[in-house]
Amino acid sequence: MKTRRLLLLCLLAPFVPALAADRDGGFAGPAGESRVYKTSAGKERRMELYFPPGHDPSKAKVPGMILFHGGGWSGGSLAQFRAACAYFASRGLVCATAEYQMLGKASAKLPAGESKKRVCVTDARSAIRWFKQNSGKLGIDPQRIITGGGSAGGHISALATLGTGLDDPADPKDIDTRVVAYLWFNPAFSPDDHTDPKIDILTCIKPDLAPAIVFFGDQDEWKPGWDAAHRKWKQAGTKGIELHIAKGQKHGFFNQDPWRSVTIIEADRFLVKHGLLEGEPTLKTPASGEKLVAVP
Repeated sequence: MKTRRLLLLCLLAPFVPALAADRDGGFAGPAGESRVYKTSAGKERRMELYFPPGHDPSKAKVPGMILFHGGGWSGGSLAQFRAACAYFASRGLVCATAEYQMLGKASAKLPAGESKKRVCVTDARSAIRWFKQNSGKLGIDPQRIITGGGSAGGHISALATLGTGLDDPADPKDIDTRVVAYLWFNPAFSPDDHTDPKIDILTCIKPDLAPAIVFFGDQDEWKPGWDAAHRKWKQAGTKGIELHIAKGQKHGFFNQDPWRSVTIIEADRFLVKHGLLEGEPTLKTPASGEKLVAVP
C-alpha cells in the first residue's frame, strides 16, 4: 500500500504544486532529477531538473527555466521552487532549480576581494552556463532561457545575468549567461551593496532589460531596495517590467498557498504574453480570492 501511495504522489507531483510544504516553505513532494553542474570549494553543486510529460530531447527544443532559492545568501534549499518547476514542466518547459555555495561564518575566512554574495553569483553563472551547454541533451533552446528566484535567489539571478566578472575560471568562455525573461519573487536588492559594485544591482541598470515580472508584498522590508532599482530602470527607459503587489503581505509571502498559486498563475500568463508558453494556466485560482495588484 505504501509503495502504491508513493507512486501516486510521484505521478501527481507535476500537476499538484501544493501537496505539502517543508520548513523552508517549499514543496515537500518528489524532487527532480539531480545533476552535478560544477564543484566549488571542494563540494559538488547540484541542480534538480524537471521535464515535460513525454519530453524527447532529440526532437524537442523548448524554452528552459532555471530558478535560484533564497535564504540570505547563506541558507535555504532547493525545496523552495520544486512547486514552480514541477508546474512549469507540466506546461511544457524544461525547468531546473540550482543550489550554490553558501557561506555563513566561513565568509570571514575568504580571500581578500571575495564575499558570501560573490561566491553565490559565481555559482549561479556556472549553473546557467551548464544549462545552456547541455541544451542538446536536455532538449531546450539555449536562446530561450528564463531565470529568476526568490529573495537572495532573485538577487543572484539578476547579478549572474546582468553583472560582469565573477566568473569561475573553469567555466566555458564561449557560453554567455544572457536570458530572455525573469521571474523575480521579492528579490533582495540591498542599498548596502553599493560598497561592492560586483554585487550591486544599481551598477547593472541598462534600458535593454529582458522582460521581467516581479512580485512583492507591500509590507516587505526589502521593497525599498527594489524600488530604487525599479526607479533607475524607469529613468533609463526600460519598458518590460511588470510589478505585482500583494497587499498586506511581508517578505516570502509567495512560499505558501494561496499566494504561491496566485504568483505562479500570474507568472504563467506573463510567459504566455512573451511567447514562452501557450494556452491558459492549468493551476486553479484559489477560491479564497487573493489577488495581486499590478503597478504601472
